[in-house]
Amino acid sequence: MQFVDEASIIVEAGKGGNGCLSFRREKYVPKGGPDGGDGGHGGSVHLIGDDALNTLIDFKYQRFYKAENGRPGQGRQMSGRTGEDLLVKVPVGTTVIDEDTLEVIADVTEAGQVVLVAHGGRRGLGNIHFKSSTNRAPRRTTPGTEGERRNLRFEMKVMADVGLLGMPNAGKSTLIRSVSAAKPKVANYPFTTLVPNLGVVKLGQHEHFVMADVPGLIEGASDGAGLGLRFLKHLTRTRLLLHVVDVAPFDESDPVESAQSIAHELGQFSPTLAERPRWLVLNKLDLLPEDERESVADAIIERLDWQGPVFRVSAISGDGTDALVQAVHRWLTEQRQLENEDTEAAEHERAMQRRMEDEAVARAESRLGRKRKRADDDDDDFDDDEYDIEVEYAP
Repeated sequence: MQFVDEASIIVEAGKGGNGCLSFRREKYVPKGGPDGGDGGHGGSVHLIGDDALNTLIDFKYQRFYKAENGRPGQGRQMSGRTGEDLLVKVPVGTTVIDEDTLEVIADVTEAGQVVLVAHGGRRGLGNIHFKSSTNRAPRRTTPGTEGERRNLRFEMKVMADVGLLGMPNAGKSTLIRSVSAAKPKVANYPFTTLVPNLGVVKLGQHEHFVMADVPGLIEGASDGAGLGLRFLKHLTRTRLLLHVVDVAPFDESDPVESAQSIAHELGQFSPTLAERPRWLVLNKLDLLPEDERESVADAIIERLDWQGPVFRVSAISGDGTDALVQAVHRWLTEQRQLENEDTEAAEHERAMQRRMEDEAVARAESRLGRKRKRADDDDDDFDDDEYDIEVEYAP
């Protein structure tokens, strides 16, 4: 199935039913009076999280969603039927943004979570509501109101605890294959990974965490080069970043310069995401002579002036991966326990998520500004004088 993580749709709630203008007409009842019923409320549009979905591809083919209209009222004080609500399934991890106002409406983070995105129209009132001592035969009703219509943008971010970060061909896909049941494509050329991959890392019957692998970054990614920048948003939900560095790149590039370039692009994309804990994973040590491995690793750590945890692994053979997995699991467990017990730590995490949402809105505003500028430039390039058309009308 094609992986699609962004989509734009239009939702429209149902219109409320009109009120009825009616009077009682019964045999032997000379003065019937008004009996027009109310219309029914229009149906609303709701989104619901579904963990069986992992792509937004359905919204590429169907872009318009409308709830049912309310039925009009009838005589004998009969109300119209309420329009049925529309329930639209979205993948868990979907952020819902109003494209017109750039407001973040909701973050669907749990299966079964329901979000109201378009209110149904209100019902109209029948003429029975307008009778009085001075107006015993009212001919007044009210129409149902229109349902809410919104242009929505969906941005899906995979739900993972740990994210892999690094240059193309650094061995991220091999690492996730080594420690989980995920089977991403692996090959000896860059940009093998074209879409994010998720793997569940199991440490026991009930102990596990989710790892995400995204396409590799290259220098200039923050300006649109390569694929990685588009998918970096999937790492915004992770708690920990593993920076995978190839210690023996086939193109003989400098691993330290590559690592510094990745850190720069990460900060350009999201300063808040760059604040996440980041561990250094020195990969492909098996490609070096055994007596050189420690010295090469130490030199990289020293040149980077790395202060955080460092792990030396060979993803293809599995050497060192068990220690990495155990350390990650311990850290995640401690972090969750800290947030459960310390309200300040929990608020700090929520604040980081809010800041990353604000950064996402700023990026959306930037995209919208560029799109409008291109449209304005296209209008300026159109010259009416170049299209001098004469129209002749037949007699």
